[in-house]
Amino acid sequence: MNYLKEFIGNEVIISAVFSWITAQVLKATIFFIINRDFRLERLLGDGGMPSSHSATVVGMTTAVAFLYGVGSGLFGLSLIFAMVVMHDASGVRLETGKQAVVLNDMMQLFTDMGKPIPVEDKLKEFVGHTPLQVFFGALTGLAVAALVHLIRFRAGI
Repeated sequence: MNYLKEFIGNEVIISAVFSWITAQVLKATIFFIINRDFRLERLLGDGGMPSSHSATVVGMTTAVAFLYGVGSGLFGLSLIFAMVVMHDASGVRLETGKQAVVLNDMMQLFTDMGKPIPVEDKLKEFVGHTPLQVFFGALTGLAVAALVHLIRFRAGI
C-alpha cells in the first residue's frame, strides 16, 4: 500500500499529469473561443494550442530540476527526452497533419467523382504543433510544475 501512496505523492508525476490536464483544458477553451464550437476531441485529442506534449515533458523536467537539481543525471535524461518530444511534435507530427489535409482533400475528390470513401477513413489532421504551440506548451508545463512545487513546499509535503 505504501507504493500507491508514494506514486500518488510523486511530484514529478503530479507535475507532468497536471501540466497535461491544464494544456488540454486550455486547448479546448481556446478552440471554443476561436471557433464557437465545443468539441470533446479538443479536450482529449492531439494538436492545437498549447501543445500538451510539451507541457507534459517540460512539467516533468521542471519537477526533476526542483527535486534533484540541474546537475543530476535524471535532469539530463528528462531534458533530452523533452527536447526529442518537442522536436517530434513540431516536426514529424506537424508534417503528418499537413499530409493528412492533402490526402483528405484527395479523398474528397474521389468521393465527388462518384467513388465514395467512408467518413471513418478520413485521416486525423490535428496531430502536430507549430513552434509557437510547442513554446506555449512548454511555458504551461513550467508554470504548472513551479506551482505544484510551491504548493508542496508551502504545505511541507
